[in-house]
Amino acid sequence: MGLLEVAVDRVGGHYRGQLGGVDHHYIAVMADSARAERISTHERNPKWQSAPLIIDMSICINCDTCIRHCPPQFGAIFNHGIDVIILPELCSGCGKCLPPVCPVNCIFEDPEWKASPADWWEYPGRRDDPYR
Repeated sequence: MGLLEVAVDRVGGHYRGQLGGVDHHYIAVMADSARAERISTHERNPKWQSAPLIIDMSICINCDTCIRHCPPQFGAIFNHGIDVIILPELCSGCGKCLPPVCPVNCIFEDPEWKASPADWWEYPGRRDDPYR
């Protein structure tokens, strides 16, 4: 297989492919297991340099655009009743949810973040988890 040739097969709910000899299924599985570990330990990756993000619900219009743009390897944004929440332990601070994605600019860095409340942890990993 050449450097620019791509082979992709659907395997067990994941796409498996190679580009330049890199097994992309393996990368997806590693990202899934890293998120699963953060969910089980409720701990943020210490290697992440950016602060996690937080949503100001007094500005948010509940459009859920941020949820659709949060990369699944982080999967940090959820609906919680009428609020939209970001679990800081899962948020890398990548900014994929920030404007222009967010139409009302309600998402901010949270350098003094606190641990997520226990009831927020019922969302990640559930059958209806949007990042599964």
